[in-house]
Amino acid sequence: MHPIYSGYSIGTWEGDALVITTKGFRESEWLDTAGNPITDAATMTERITRPNFGTLNLQITIDDPKAYTKPFTIDMNMKIMIDTQMIEEFCLENERDSARLSAPSGGNK
Repeated sequence: MHPIYSGYSIGTWEGDALVITTKGFRESEWLDTAGNPITDAATMTERITRPNFGTLNLQITIDDPKAYTKPFTIDMNMKIMIDTQMIEEFCLENERDSARLSAPSGGNK
């Protein structure tokens, strides 16, 4: 299996928690926009639960012995937004057109 940017994920149910395990990240990728690294040795485990009607809890554990001395966990509580649309998110790696497309054309007045 070749590594990919977002790795390969497998989801399972553990009681009322959806557990997603991801491996196979590419070497020298970033974990976040702050530039924290993630390597090909990383395992990311996400646990998603719904503690009450309007809340999702997301717990993410990163275990990457090449980049960090020990695993660490991030907990996030998110509100469920009823009757709203999801915003599409997509990767812009190696994208070079946005500067040209958002620049004023100069000739159209």
